Amino acid sequence: MSQSFGKEYKLCRRKLIDGVFKTGKVVKQYPFVVHFLEVDEKLDAPFQITISAPKRNFRKAHDRNRIKRLMRETIRFNKMILEDKISKSQKNIIMFMVYTSKEEIPFTTLMKKNELLFEQITKHIE
Repeated sequence: MSQSFGKEYKLCRRKLIDGVFKTGKVVKQYPFVVHFLEVDEKLDAPFQITISAPKRNFRKAHDRNRIKRLMRETIRFNKMILEDKISKSQKNIIMFMVYTSKEEIPFTTLMKKNELLFEQITKHIE
């Protein structure tokens, strides 16, 4: 499998995003909070995700953009964990990931936390 994180992985449909918050489950692994939901409809990728860094914590746009860029990179490296479990169970997942820390955390720490987070999500799915 490729390690790309293309457009097919991005969740953009408002109806699905609203559904994640209304009926989805929540998994927390500091500094991330993920709202996720299993869906029956066929998606372009095994999972789709939206990434958010709150303006309340990061006032400047370039700070928010850097955080989101780091989050996308951690997802790109760790997406195999999630894709393997999802493809075996023939399910599709939509997720909304929020960065909750008030300061930027080093990339290596974010990688470890994201890996733990994806493992927690796969346990909830099974």
